[in-house]
Amino acid sequence: MSIIETEAALHEAHRDNHTHRDVSGGWLRPAVFGAMDGLVSNLALMTGVAGGAVSQQTIVITGLAGLAAGAFSMAAGEYTSVASQRELVQAELEIERRELRKHPVDEMEELAALYVARGVEPPLAREVAMQLSEDPEQALEIHAREELGIDPDDLPSPLVAAVSSFGAFALGALLPVLPYLLGASALWPAVLLALAGLFACGALVAKVTARTWWFSGLRQLALGGTAAAVTYGLGTLIGAAV
Repeated sequence: MSIIETEAALHEAHRDNHTHRDVSGGWLRPAVFGAMDGLVSNLALMTGVAGGAVSQQTIVITGLAGLAAGAFSMAAGEYTSVASQRELVQAELEIERRELRKHPVDEMEELAALYVARGVEPPLAREVAMQLSEDPEQALEIHAREELGIDPDDLPSPLVAAVSSFGAFALGALLPVLPYLLGASALWPAVLLALAGLFACGALVAKVTARTWWFSGLRQLALGGTAAAVTYGLGTLIGAAV
């Protein structure tokens, strides 16, 4: 009895701990990309303009304009991209649905062949394919997973991607502008806050990846800092030229 109870407890613990994060819900990639892009692009834009020795008001207007333009652009781009991807997947699913309707035996044999290729004995593979093919919707889901590598019930949402991208970009792009809005008159507080935000975003992303927090943070800090330094130098050169 104790052995059975122990095995049941181990099974329950495995079930509770063996869970995975949502990697295909359509929000993580646009949110992460949006926040990073908002920070880097607006910081680079503002430092480039500041390098031209313009007024504080011009830098603030540039930052706010970059925030608004970038957020709407990112949201529109994400919506169009994810919607197009979703429509392509649905078109492929419709093709598969028609094939299952017109050639059920061939599709069943195709599914059995996939299982055989993965090491299942041919008679067992055929029996499994036959049972799975009894339900047309289940058969469609299995074929979509095996042939297309997608889950028909878990397609990314264009609206979720657009909203995530818009909000994340706006939040990231706000950081370089924030010190000016709070009364700063020099560029360095905006740069420091933005670089700190880049490191924090990189470290936060490490929570859902296999990278260490310090590596991810330093990598993003280096990329963003390089972009800001280059654009500041270009702004200085252009400002001196004109």
